[in-house]
Amino acid sequence: MAGREVQFGVALKNFTTYPDEPSIDEIVDYTTRAEALGFHSAWVWDHILLGSKRPFPFLEALSTLAALAMRTTRIRLGTGVCVLPLRNPVILAKVLASIDLLSKGRLILGFAAGWYAREFEACGVPFKERGKIFVRNLDILKKFWTEQAVAGAVDGYVFNGAVMLPKPVQRPRPPILFGGYVDAVLRRIVRYGDGWLTYFYTPDSFRKNWGRIHALAREHGRDPAELRNVSQLPIYAARTFEDADRGIREFIGRYFDVAPWSESTPDSAIRGTPEQCAEQLARHIAAGVEHIVFVPYEYRTDQLDIIARDIIPRLRGMTAGVTA
Repeated sequence: MAGREVQFGVALKNFTTYPDEPSIDEIVDYTTRAEALGFHSAWVWDHILLGSKRPFPFLEALSTLAALAMRTTRIRLGTGVCVLPLRNPVILAKVLASIDLLSKGRLILGFAAGWYAREFEACGVPFKERGKIFVRNLDILKKFWTEQAVAGAVDGYVFNGAVMLPKPVQRPRPPILFGGYVDAVLRRIVRYGDGWLTYFYTPDSFRKNWGRIHALAREHGRDPAELRNVSQLPIYAARTFEDADRGIREFIGRYFDVAPWSESTPDSAIRGTPEQCAEQLARHIAAGVEHIVFVPYEYRTDQLDIIARDIIPRLRGMTAGVTA
């Protein structure tokens, strides 16, 4: 099986550190710049509430994508990731179908079950039941997108020949990736999803877990070649490795949590000169990464320019390594 040519996307600053607040104008400008530079995709983060010691101001992810759909023409638009159990699945099916229509079929869905208990409590969703709710909500989404009329009842949702139109542009539906780390999530991917979206993994960690997903796919009678993957990686291209290393670690420390039960680590950061960054990225591609989503240092536009001009050309034509 031949490897797939690698695609490159960029994460967007729809959340900030307090007391700053995200700016939709800046996000639109950043995304249109990424589109002009040839990036394949742009991804929003998702939380309704986040922050224990201090809040993280967040622009709601799906509203942000709707705005971007109207200001861009080519770049794919993704959720990295949408916390699926927190939202009413019928309303969510309508919102996501509408975004796919607004964007003319450019939506990519990343879903996860969530991890921040306070957010679930505030939204009235049982945190300990989030895995079960995830599967239920996903099933409802798929039904409304692929069936002419939905019938049946589950957990208080009653569908008496319910019809949702228009359907998404993409047929049978937009691609769905699952984010997560534990074995239950990896099993869920091969049963219900189109692939895996991961966050701050080293090449070795990615290779091991992607291999596990392939093995589970075969156990379930599914062809592993059907599955896709996306890897979110922080990046800082600077004059020296030392400068980049200091800067990216400080950036990660201010903006991001690394779950102790995952293999996510600041050591996954791509940093150094453009040549060093390309060498590091080549190792991720060799490990099997097919779609790299950059989280640029401080979301600076000059980093977008450097990545597009001095790093990606060194990787053009590379294909992702294949897991046996």
